[in-house]
Amino acid sequence: MNANYSKLLTKITAIMGLMSIGLLTTIPSPAKEVRNPNSRPSIFNEPLYNRGKKPSETAPVTTPTQPETEVPTVKPTPTAPLTETKETRNLVVLANANESFTTLIKALAAAGLTDTLQGDGPFTIFAPTDEAFKKLPAEALRDLLKPENKEVLVKVLTYHVVSGKVLSGDLKSGEIKSLQGDPITVKVDSDGVQINDAKVIKPDIEGSNGVIHQIDNLILPPSL
Repeated sequence: MNANYSKLLTKITAIMGLMSIGLLTTIPSPAKEVRNPNSRPSIFNEPLYNRGKKPSETAPVTTPTQPETEVPTVKPTPTAPLTETKETRNLVVLANANESFTTLIKALAAAGLTDTLQGDGPFTIFAPTDEAFKKLPAEALRDLLKPENKEVLVKVLTYHVVSGKVLSGDLKSGEIKSLQGDPITVKVDSDGVQINDAKVIKPDIEGSNGVIHQIDNLILPPSL
C-alpha cells in the first residue's frame, strides 16, 4: 500500500505540473506597458495628497508684457538770478545787502517805511551810513528809534528821500524838495556832490525802483 500511495502521489504531482504548464501557456501574458518617459501618471493613480502640482513642476506664470509708456521729459524752469528780479532789486533790499546800512534798515523798520520804499516809486535816497549815525550821541540815537518818537523818526528819514530817480549826473547846485516837504540844498563842484552838510561818498547804487546815494552824515529838516 505504501508503494501504491507513492505512485499516486507521483502521478498527482506530474498531473499538477502539466496543468500548471498548460495554464501558463494558455493564459496570455499581460502586455508589457510601454511608458512614455515624459508622461505623467494619471491623477487617478496618485494618492489624494499627491494630486496637486509638485512645487518643482509648477507651471511658470507668464506676465503679459505691458507696452512701455513714454515719460515726457520736463525741462526745469531756469531760475533767474535774484539780482535780476524787480522784487529783489528794490532799494530796501539793496540797502539791506549793504553792510554800511545796518542802522538805516533798523530805522526804516521802526518808522514803518520799509513797505513804502519797496513800492514802485521811483525814489532817490540819500542814505546815511552806520558811521554817519554814530556821529549822533548814543542816547539820542536810542531815543530816536523808540516807538514814542516814531513821528520824529519818519520826518528825519523822509527828509533823506526825493521823489523820482535822480542820478548823480542829473544833480545840479540848488534846492530839491524832499519827500518830507522841506528843501534839500545841493552843491555840485569839482570835489563832488554835497547834500546840506553831508558828502556823497558813493553815488548811483541803482535798484528797480530808484537809486541810492551813500552819504557820510545825517541831515536834519529845517522845520524839525
